[in-house]
Formats: sequence, C-alpha cells, structure tokens
Amino acid sequence: MSEALAKAIEIVGGQTQLARLLGVKQANVWHWLNRAERIPAEYVLPIEKATGGQVGRHMLRPDLFPDADAPGALPDLPEEEVWRAQMYALLARCLSRRPDTGLLTALGQLKGDASALGQAIADLAHLARATSLERAQEEWDALFIGLARGELLPYASYYRTGFLFEQPLARLRGDMRRLGFAAAEGVVEPEDHIGALCEMMGQLIAGGDGVAPAALAQQERFFQNHLAPWADKFFADLETAESAALLRPLGRIGRLFFAIETQGFALAA
Repeated sequence: MSEALAKAIEIVGGQTQLARLLGVKQANVWHWLNRAERIPAEYVLPIEKATGGQVGRHMLRPDLFPDADAPGALPDLPEEEVWRAQMYALLARCLSRRPDTGLLTALGQLKGDASALGQAIADLAHLARATSLERAQEEWDALFIGLARGELLPYASYYRTGFLFEQPLARLRGDMRRLGFAAAEGVVEPEDHIGALCEMMGQLIAGGDGVAPAALAQQERFFQNHLAPWADKFFADLETAESAALLRPLGRIGRLFFAIETQGFALAA
C-alpha cells in the first residue's frame, strides 16, 4: 500500500500537492505513507482520480478492492460483502476522528436510494455539503470530547456497565489477541470504542494483507459479543443528541445498517 501511495505522490507532484487535491493537510499524507497501516477508505477513489487511474483502487486498498488478476490474490469479495465492509468503514471514520475537508467532501458525494437506509445516507450527504468544516468539528468535539466529557461516551463498557474499562473491554482484548488485532500505535482510546469496533468488523469482512476474510460465523460471533448488545442504543442516542446535526443521520444509518446485519446473520444461521 505504501508503494502505491508513494507512486501516487510522485505522479501528482508531491505530498503537498496530493494533500491539496484531497482537501487534507500534508501531515495526513505523510502519516498515511509512513505510519498508517491503511489509507482511509474515503480517500481511495479520490486518489485514483487524482492520478488519472494510474494508481488504482486495488493498489491502494486491496482489502476493499481486490485485484482478481493478481498472482496469488484472494478470491474477490461478493458485491454485498464489499458494501458491508464499506459501511463499517464509513461508520468507523465518522466516529473515530474529527472530520476534515476530505471527509466532508466524501460524505457529500454519497448517493442514497428510496430505502430507509438510502434516505438516511442521502440526508447525511446533503448535510455534509451544507456544513462548514469549522461547524462539523465543533459538533464532533461537543459530542465526543466536550470540556469535561462529550455528550456521548461511545464505549461498550460504558453502555453495558455504566463505567469505563470494565469486563466488556477485557473480553474484547482477549478476542483481539485471538484474531490478531492490535491497537494502533499512538492510540490511547480504549479499544471498545464504537469506531474501533466498526473498523475491526470491516477487516473481518474484507480481510487484506494476505489474510482471507473471516468466516461468516466468526464475523457473527464478534458482532454478537461486542456490538449487538449496545450499539443500537448508542446510535439511537446519537440520532437524538442535542449537539448532533451533521451526524444525526449517521445515528439512523447505524441503527438501520445494524438491523440489516442482525437479520442477515439470523438468515444465514
């Protein structure tokens, strides 16, 4: 992935130029190149476009966009599995870090449909196009940081026990070790943050780095053990939070998507 990003940087004329094209800071591009394990999903297609297709999506994020023709490539994911992984990536990005220009741009380009979930996605896209970066960041801070604490505490331990660093986190850490997950370098948030859990679910679905996607039964166990008991309540709280505006539809997206996931696992049983 770093080789593909380095090629994209060379094609467009440097990190600063790529950052300008993506609407992010040069420091973000440097971090993706030198520190991050993966380029954030919302920037893959813009980078492909910025390079005129010379650096393709399958080069930047083969876990989400496998190259079926590559020697030794993992089997291509079915379209519905790619969609599931991308939905988890969307939730993870919006809930894990403050929004930046690139995220607002990517959200503004989302397309909905006539379904309830599609309407929620369309609402999010409309608000992203109408919201300034300053306002979006102020909202995110009020929801998740605040002066003493944010309006919401998006952690499994808190929602399930009323306290942080409780048994849900300990059980998660055990499963993370068994699955080969590790906390990202420099991250101080407890691993049972809703954004981190969504990111892990996306990785179980998509695989990557030469690791095949997890079996559906394994995906279901992780979902039922670490998300199903509390995530619906969190998304409902986000949807009605006093500080929420841009992210209000994200609460609806989370609720509806997790209902689809629950139904899908039940039908597959």
